[in-house]
Amino acid sequence: MKKIFSIFFILSLSLRLCAQKKLTSQDSIKVFYDELFVALKSEYLLRKSVDWQVVKTETKQNSAQYTDFENSLSEIKTLFDKIGATHCGVYYKQNKYAATGKKISKDDYSAQWAKKYATKPVFEAKVLNGKIGYILMPRMVFFDISSKNIHNIAQSLYDQIAEIKTKNKLEGWIIDLRFNTGGNSWPMLLSLYDFLGDNEIVGSLNENKKIKSKVTLSKGSYIENNKTVSYINPKGELLDKVKVAVITGVLTGSSGEVTAIAFKGRPNTTFIGENTLGFTTGNFSWPLPYDVTLALTNSYYSDRNGNHYEKIIPDVAVSKSDNFDDLLLDKNIQESIKFITKKG
Repeated sequence: MKKIFSIFFILSLSLRLCAQKKLTSQDSIKVFYDELFVALKSEYLLRKSVDWQVVKTETKQNSAQYTDFENSLSEIKTLFDKIGATHCGVYYKQNKYAATGKKISKDDYSAQWAKKYATKPVFEAKVLNGKIGYILMPRMVFFDISSKNIHNIAQSLYDQIAEIKTKNKLEGWIIDLRFNTGGNSWPMLLSLYDFLGDNEIVGSLNENKKIKSKVTLSKGSYIENNKTVSYINPKGELLDKVKVAVITGVLTGSSGEVTAIAFKGRPNTTFIGENTLGFTTGNFSWPLPYDVTLALTNSYYSDRNGNHYEKIIPDVAVSKSDNFDDLLLDKNIQESIKFITKKG
């Protein structure tokens, strides 16, 4: 009898576990979207303009069609489109789920840009024409946002700039953001410390565009809300008064735009190139169930003087005149050199 009962118990337990497994697979979709809405309703920048009851009901109805959690993430696009979350993103297994992107056609950028972009450009620091420093600052996407990792990335970039600084007597510098389509701006700004100096460099604004916080660079440290995010070990003199030309393009976005904004209000600085993409809002990471990360928009970026920009509009407009095979034939570079070498 005990043996029969044991068999019955095991069979019953097995059936219950199977049922629970099926329920878990199905219910994971509900659990995920419930947590996503908690994040959006509490911190999303435009949350007060959203009818959350309507949006949540519609999302619940739409997500009911999915039986697989990963497939249900395709609903993110519809949800983010509805609430205008154009800069938010959901990351899962190396995939990004986001709102409908801004429409950029191949007619909007040059063949030279496309050719260089296809090579997945990396950071470059070199000297042009024996007298101009050149820095190519590309996108930087990574998920380890520990202070140590930020420091390691930024220090490596900074050291390359510092080596050129100490070995050459240069008239000025060009900072090229044409391939900076997004990512994490912390190592970018830290690596450019010499040019930005010990100053407030950007601000964070709330939904009413009032200051929430400011970012300060001080002796190589990146400080926000009186907290040191990370740092670099500076070497030699600052370059915060030298002439700098910042080049932007139609696909300069997010971290690229933040980097450009940090140079707004800086003396001896000009902006050359094309209008940027227009993702000048701030995101932070919010962990969600099932190892999902949400990049959640919660602020507008401002320059050191509290000014917000929908996009960066250059002082000198140059369109589709790139030449990455020979930078000295690139009109953006030519205009930059003209600014740097002009007397007075």
